[in-house]
Amino acid sequence: MNIHALLNKGFNLLKNSSRDTAMLDSEILLSKVLKKNREYLILNYKENLKKKSIELFYTLVERRKKNEPIAYIVKKKEFWKQTFYIDQGVLIPRPDTELLVQETLKLFDKNSNLRILDIGTGSGCILLSLLKERENFMGTGIDISKKAINVARFNAKLHQLSNRVKFFNSDVDKFLIGKYDLVVSNPPYIKNNNIKYLEKDVFDYEPEVALNGGKTGFSKISKVVCRASSLLKKSGKLILEIGFDQKSKVIEILEKNRFYINKIAKDYAKKDRCIISTKL
Repeated sequence: MNIHALLNKGFNLLKNSSRDTAMLDSEILLSKVLKKNREYLILNYKENLKKKSIELFYTLVERRKKNEPIAYIVKKKEFWKQTFYIDQGVLIPRPDTELLVQETLKLFDKNSNLRILDIGTGSGCILLSLLKERENFMGTGIDISKKAINVARFNAKLHQLSNRVKFFNSDVDKFLIGKYDLVVSNPPYIKNNNIKYLEKDVFDYEPEVALNGGKTGFSKISKVVCRASSLLKKSGKLILEIGFDQKSKVIEILEKNRFYINKIAKDYAKKDRCIISTKL
């Protein structure tokens, strides 16, 4: 069987479970099997494949049919300008979260010397993307999940940033190390009663600890704001991702902890997604 025929087989197997991404999923999975990019598949569509490659492809397709996210199957995800290693120990990076990187880079130019703390670092994608963009930034990332910290450390090595970043397996409440110019965080902010309504690929596979924001959706956000207030230098910045309907309550939490609201940034869908604030 050649590449073109196998891609179509994959499409037909996935079209009911992968919605409108069936062909794209098929291409990504075959690219992983062959260790080639998607361009190679297009240019060499008549190439006949070995039985072993075909069998491995079908194995990956079966995993995708069960709603396992593509990022977990291929063990990688693009974020900002880099590709990060991803496994089921961490939340899959979303395009909306790139807003935190974008807003940080607007605030601080290439000559800025910053100490950054990333609370709930997960794969490390936010913090490491910032360090890639600004050579004078130094970073610290914390996460309650040891699995996440291991992934973040691997990504730091992957991107040759281990000399500029440290990762700690710690609950935000117990972390007391250092003073920072900037705190960034994408904390869990989904109400625990709403977790079961998430799409199956999220509910079945992504770590609940990275999604569950408690009964109201604000318990982890409140912890992040409270700890950031202690760990930030005076006039330090806090850049926080929020749920699209959480702006008013998060502003209340920030102001209660003596933060001045600088900006509300909207995501690609024009929904409130990021709050930039300054410690008074």
